[in-house]
Amino acid sequence: MVELSSEIAQSEWDDFRWVLSLDGSSNQQGSGAGVILEGPNGVLIEQSLRFAFKAKNNQAEYETLITEILLAKEMGAKVLVAKSDSLLVIGQVTSEFQAKDPQMAAYRECVQELKRSFALFEVVHVPREQNARANLLAKLASSGKGGRQRIVIQETLKTPRAFVADHQVLEICK
Repeated sequence: MVELSSEIAQSEWDDFRWVLSLDGSSNQQGSGAGVILEGPNGVLIEQSLRFAFKAKNNQAEYETLITEILLAKEMGAKVLVAKSDSLLVIGQVTSEFQAKDPQMAAYRECVQELKRSFALFEVVHVPREQNARANLLAKLASSGKGGRQRIVIQETLKTPRAFVADHQVLEICK
């Protein structure tokens, strides 16, 4: 799915382009996500995000996508390409798949609101092999063994998004 604003010509996209690679992970030990956000001028942010709540894999993917869209927005990104190996989440965000579950529908709606912040927003499904670094960071977050690495930001989300409880998107997504 690509949305283009006339304020940025196609040839200028690379000057504003940020690439987000993400992967969620959920297992018996915990839930978390791995993220790599790459921006212009060599900006590189790697993040291991641990969830202090039990999240299913798709919920972990959406929580990660939303958190990192907000980070990209805060970093001033105008063009964002989000890459994930979650076929379901990418399919729902692109409207290729329906979000029948109320929780997934609420997450999808939040992403739809957030993408309006960008001149160009694209989500791309990538094979797991092309998402190895984000997968490794996700496993670090969900393992419960997260140490403090110097190059990795490690953070804990204490609760899922508030709108998930009542399946309504709140102001945070706008």
